[in-house]
Amino acid sequence: MAKQEVIPKPFTFHQQALLPQEEMLEVAKKQYQLVIGIPKEADKYESRIPLTPEGVEVLVRNGHRVLVERDAGKSANYTDTQYSERGGLIVDTADVYKADIILKVAPLSTKEIGLMKENQVVISSLHYYDLCDEYIRLLMQKRVTAISYENIKDHYDSYPVVRSMSEISGNTAVLIAAEYLSNANGGKGVMLGGITGITPAEVVILGSGTAAESAARTALGLGAFVKIMDNSIHNMERIQNHLGMRLYTSALHPQVLSKALRSADVVIGAMHFTDLSSRFIVTEDIVAGMKKGSVIVDISIDQGGCFETSECRDHGNPVFTKHDVIHYCVPNIPSRVARTASIALSNVLRPLLLDIAESGGLTPTLKSDFGLRHGVYLYNGILTSLTIGNRLGIPSQDINLLMAAF
Repeated sequence: MAKQEVIPKPFTFHQQALLPQEEMLEVAKKQYQLVIGIPKEADKYESRIPLTPEGVEVLVRNGHRVLVERDAGKSANYTDTQYSERGGLIVDTADVYKADIILKVAPLSTKEIGLMKENQVVISSLHYYDLCDEYIRLLMQKRVTAISYENIKDHYDSYPVVRSMSEISGNTAVLIAAEYLSNANGGKGVMLGGITGITPAEVVILGSGTAAESAARTALGLGAFVKIMDNSIHNMERIQNHLGMRLYTSALHPQVLSKALRSADVVIGAMHFTDLSSRFIVTEDIVAGMKKGSVIVDISIDQGGCFETSECRDHGNPVFTKHDVIHYCVPNIPSRVARTASIALSNVLRPLLLDIAESGGLTPTLKSDFGLRHGVYLYNGILTSLTIGNRLGIPSQDINLLMAAF
C-alpha cells in the first residue's frame, strides 16, 4: 500500500486545491486573582501601612480581594471607612492572615508567624542587621515565600522602596535637626538657614547616596551652608549635577573630617555600610570636639550608625546628649511622616501586585521579573539568600536555579 503524502499546515486539500487554515494565535494569560492581607503593625512606633485606600481601590477594581485588619491604617490617619468604601474588607487579626499574600511594613514577629498558614507569600521589610536564626527557621517551617522591600529592584536596576524611604529620611533629617537646634527642644537657639546679615548654620552630610542628596537639597532650600563628605567622588559629582550647583565636597580624610565637624552645627550620617566589621566613621574623640549644642542625626543607625557615640532609640525616646552634642538616632525616620511614606510604599507595591496577577501568579512573575526575584530570600521555605545563609549558618540555594526547577 502506497504511503500517503502528508501536506504540512497551514494548508489542507479541498477538492484537489490547497486552502489556507486559521492561524493559531497565543491565548492571553488568564489573570490570577490575588487575596491580599494587610495586618495592623504590632510595633507601636511603626506608623506606615503598605497600601493606601486609593491603592486598594485599584486592586479591587481589577478583581482582587484586599483584607485589611481593623485600625491597620489608623497611625497613618487612614480610617477603616476609607478602606471599606474603596472595596477593602475590614477583618479581625485571625482572618487577615488567611490571605495568600501578606503585606507588612515591619518584619513579622514570632507571634505573627504563628498565625500564618503554609505556602503563603510575605512581602515586608527584612531588617537584615536584626535577623536571628529563629525568625528564618520559623518561616522555613511554614514553607513561606518571603520578599524583602530592601532588595526589590525595578526595570532601571534601582531599588524603588529603598530610594523612596531614603529620600524621605534625608528630607526629614534636616527638619529634625532644625527642631533640635531651637530653644523649644533644648537646642542652642540657632535658625538653620539664618537670615540676612547672619551666617547660616553649617550642615555636614556624611554619604552621597539618595538620603544624602535629599538632605542636601532640603538644607540648601532652607538656606544652610552644606558640606558633603564621602569616599565616592563619582557620587558626589552626581549630587552636584543633580542639584545644579557646586557644593563643598571632600573625601573622608580623618583630619579634614575632624576639622569640618568642629565647625558644624548639624551633622547627618547617611552612609551605606557593606563591611560590618567597622561601621562607624566618626570616633568619640571627634564628637567630643564638636560645638556645644550641635546636632547629630544618624540615619544609618539601622546599620550600626556612623558615629561611635550613636545609640539606637525609638520615636518614644529619640534623643540623648553626649559630650554636649544632641544625638537623634532612630531607625525608621519615615514613620514620622507616615502618610507620605505610606503613599510612597503604595506607589511601588500596587503596580507590582498587578503585574503578579497579570502574569498568572507569583512563580510565573519570578521567572520573568529579575527585579522581584532579587528581593526573594525564601522560596517555598527554601533559603535563597547566600548572605543570610552565611551569617546564620543555614544552607541556601540559588533562586535562579530554583526557578528552572519549578
